Amino acid sequence: MLRINASFQRPRSLQSTRRSFLQVGSLGLAGLSLASLEKLRASENVDSSQSGNSVILLWLSGGPGHMETWDPKPRAPVEFRGPLTAIDTNVPGIQLGELMPEQAKVMDQLAILRTVNHGTGDHTKGNHWMLTGYEGPAFNAPDNRIQRRPSMGSVASQILGPNNPGMTPYVAVPHLRGGTDNIFHYSAYLGGGTDPFIVNSDPNEKNYRVRNLTMAPELSLDRLSNRKTLLADLDHYRSAVTPAMKNLEEHQQAAYELLLSKKVRDAFDISLEPDPLRDTYGRHTFGQSALVARRLVEHGVPFVTVNCVPWDHHGSANRYTLMEGANKLIPPLDTAIAALVKDLIDRGLYEKTLIVAMGEFGRTPRVNRYAGRDHWGNTFSVLMGCGSMKMGQVIGKSSARGERVDDRPIDPQDIAATIYHHLGINPYSTVFRDYLDRPMPLLDHGKAIQELFG
Repeated sequence: MLRINASFQRPRSLQSTRRSFLQVGSLGLAGLSLASLEKLRASENVDSSQSGNSVILLWLSGGPGHMETWDPKPRAPVEFRGPLTAIDTNVPGIQLGELMPEQAKVMDQLAILRTVNHGTGDHTKGNHWMLTGYEGPAFNAPDNRIQRRPSMGSVASQILGPNNPGMTPYVAVPHLRGGTDNIFHYSAYLGGGTDPFIVNSDPNEKNYRVRNLTMAPELSLDRLSNRKTLLADLDHYRSAVTPAMKNLEEHQQAAYELLLSKKVRDAFDISLEPDPLRDTYGRHTFGQSALVARRLVEHGVPFVTVNCVPWDHHGSANRYTLMEGANKLIPPLDTAIAALVKDLIDRGLYEKTLIVAMGEFGRTPRVNRYAGRDHWGNTFSVLMGCGSMKMGQVIGKSSARGERVDDRPIDPQDIAATIYHHLGINPYSTVFRDYLDRPMPLLDHGKAIQELFG
């Protein structure tokens, strides 16, 4: 069993400083982790046959309605099925919501998990549950912003490191802002450099640039080198005072390596892609962010989160109605997913890349009085796509009105276990140590979804 000592918990004030204010020129140091950080490997924890695999998580913060997307109910009463209908796909017997015609064309390359459930309608709990495998704090709890377990991306960063030397192992594009309680993508007690590198720029904008990889104009490499030497001297003394400075020192070193690497800058440079390909992804934030994700996994990043927000469509309190949200967000997501699947196949990357599209829960089966849907954790859908798994299937059956699981319940830890299985990480023999030096197993009950590996 691999035991990883991660006993240092960063103070909240230091987390905020590191994420927001430390800079090298205009290089933000938020969430950097490189090959220079230790890669923790052990034969019982990492399956070498899965080496080089990657995950693209399309994170739908706020919770998409399952009946408008991957689990339509065309025969349900109108107050349940809503104003949209279902369409056939290229797999007989499988239907999708009518706003997903592009995914319908590639359904044979996708799998739908229709009975994911955790029972909560709490954004804070649900976000933490789906991103880490463990229930999070309640929205109204005093510790509602404290992450209890590391995100799956941070685990991949800690255990695997990058697939290619010099790359960062965990990236978020275009940002991690927006949505509801969209705050649990980070490392918790793992510390150091396992937070995501955040692009913080929209790839669909003409002036898109990765701000965290841009040197300030007034800085030459000589001046940068002098600054690095000075900071190194200061940090040497500071690290003797507090372990927190050791984490900052790691991030500073990672920042310099990223800043000076043309290979890393090229991986993020979407302008190197031909215009016709960019068009197939869609000229919108979803599509262009998905294309950046494909470039990143191709260059050796094992975990990329594409942050797609906001999906919290109540119809009240200045929120989108069901139809407003569906028309605004589902077509771009549909285009992006279909193009990503085709592009990965064309480049020979689909066997090693797992696409996961999910939010923290679904929406209420019954449309509310504001023409929206509220929170629902009793059954909801997650989409997966991977060339080395068994695709073209639906796993699980929800009830006729989308209210509950009728067959094959799927736990959030089953989702996490499937992702770890694809990455070659054994979640049952990996135990971290938290900031109180308590043993924290990576997972304690989830099982990889066997229907995907039949």
